[in-house]
Amino acid sequence: MDCMVASPMDSSTPGADDHLACPPANGKCSPIQSSHAPSAPASSSEATLGRHLARRLVEIGVADVFSVPGDFNLTLLDHLIAEPGLNNVGCCNELNAGYAADGYARARGVGACVVTFTVGGLSIINAIAGAYSENLPIICIVGGPNTNDYGTNRILHHTIGLPDFSQEVRCFQTVTCYQAIVNNLENAHEQIDRAISTALKECKPAYISISCNLPSIPHPTFSREPIPFSLPRKMSNKLGLEAAVEATVAFLNNAVKPVLIGGPKLRVADACHEFIELADACGYPIAVMPSAKGLVPEHHPRFIGTYWGAVSTAFSAEIVESADAYLFAGPIFNDYSSVGYSLLLKREKAIIVQPDRVVVANGPAFGCVLMKDFLHLLAQKLEFKSTAYENYRRIYVPEGIPLKCDPDEPLRVNVLFQHIQKMLSQDTAVIAETGDSWFNCQKLKLPEGCGYEFQMQYGSIGWSVGATLGYAQSVPDKRVIACIGDGSFQVTAQDISTMIRCGQKTIIFLINNGGYTIEVEIHDGPYNVIKNWNYTGLVDAIHNGEGNCWTAKVRCERELEDAITTATEEKKDCFCFIEVIVHKDDTSKELLEWGSRVSAANSRPPNPQ
Repeated sequence: MDCMVASPMDSSTPGADDHLACPPANGKCSPIQSSHAPSAPASSSEATLGRHLARRLVEIGVADVFSVPGDFNLTLLDHLIAEPGLNNVGCCNELNAGYAADGYARARGVGACVVTFTVGGLSIINAIAGAYSENLPIICIVGGPNTNDYGTNRILHHTIGLPDFSQEVRCFQTVTCYQAIVNNLENAHEQIDRAISTALKECKPAYISISCNLPSIPHPTFSREPIPFSLPRKMSNKLGLEAAVEATVAFLNNAVKPVLIGGPKLRVADACHEFIELADACGYPIAVMPSAKGLVPEHHPRFIGTYWGAVSTAFSAEIVESADAYLFAGPIFNDYSSVGYSLLLKREKAIIVQPDRVVVANGPAFGCVLMKDFLHLLAQKLEFKSTAYENYRRIYVPEGIPLKCDPDEPLRVNVLFQHIQKMLSQDTAVIAETGDSWFNCQKLKLPEGCGYEFQMQYGSIGWSVGATLGYAQSVPDKRVIACIGDGSFQVTAQDISTMIRCGQKTIIFLINNGGYTIEVEIHDGPYNVIKNWNYTGLVDAIHNGEGNCWTAKVRCERELEDAITTATEEKKDCFCFIEVIVHKDDTSKELLEWGSRVSAANSRPPNPQ
């Protein structure tokens, strides 16, 4: 039994409070629609499995479904596109469809994608695994075999040549929280609803396979509009919450210079507001782990930047690692976020707050305690201590600016990001691709309301192209600025086509340095050099005169300034692609440091047996 829910999930109970289990980073989403009105009868053409699934997607806040058609899902797609309020976004390949659903879920709180059996499912699974690692609820729908083929000895196309159809679902079992095989109508309603509700409650992807001959068949269970979900709100164990707060207050009030650090699980815990409430109340300086950038407002008066060990924002690591107590809210400590396990932290100084658990130093651990409740109650009881922030103010030296260069000399990456910084506002969002853009974008100072996303835990190169498509589709009022390396772009470039077709106004900076620069700094070799493309020529060919698209190739600061002016003025309502040509060894100092430390961690010899 889940110790944090008020009552068992019952998808047939109307009238519950609106609730969406996994809020987006900006805290704004379309909650599950709830109504006290009785459900209306559906016409026979709408009383089908396909329309029921479509209505459910709209109900949970999905307005766009990312798909690749295949013969097993075509009938299902007919029903999805017939649903008012549900738009089908056809993608060039399944991997990008999954990445797009990932980007969409980051802004909306939930995403959805539709592919065909096995060839589509196994193509999208890498993106679904990434969403699982990042705690994003995605409804991954697969068109499955005809119901008459289950239990027979028939061999189907799109399979590995065996009459066993379970290969796909077995692959999805470790990267989704629920797997539903819908091959009969009697329990289809229950299967679909349980998969969706589990994804929303656990903030993880769910897998739904629907037999290709079922979507169009009317059935009595779909004869009425679906009754709204009733997802119970999670609740803390009251005594455990009080005990956790009491132990934490005693620990932190005994410290002289404590600090707060926000982690990526603030999103899944829906605790960003409570984290700032705590920061306001206690006076501690606040930092974020790199994968939490964008979750904590950087305009907060005591924000000191990104804590990332040896590659932290200037003076941030010194304040965090010299503190006599630190509270980490929702951290993930892996080899990348710990810079090859080199963080100078001590467990006996740390309070670790996870979405449903609190651990105080080397002492007690408290389960069934929600981060949201814990931070809110803690804010009411801590003493105000600003010593650590005052220390930060004493040692802080304003950042320098890049060396002035001749407007026509080869462009440097630090000059590029100086200009990108000037483009940011509450009407923009930044997508950072895996690679040196991780480090350069971390140094951007986000204005209030500016979105920011990157995939650190999974770190799949190429993620940003699909994610940019999905994110931009979900927030059409923002202009997305994506920073993508040439190596990553070559993995998933095709869905530039979909961005243009959807009329998106994204600006992509394609950083052309001739290879996999992040890999070079970890371990160099000839395999890190890639074939150079004419990237603007490629995008022009994809554009092919259809839709609004503008490209530019820049080699110096003067050309960059002209391109940015055009993209933000004359072409402000247009998809803009700016290829930035830089030297192959032009990297951030943070990547140089991080790469050497990660390389050392990767090359540790085996422990003696």
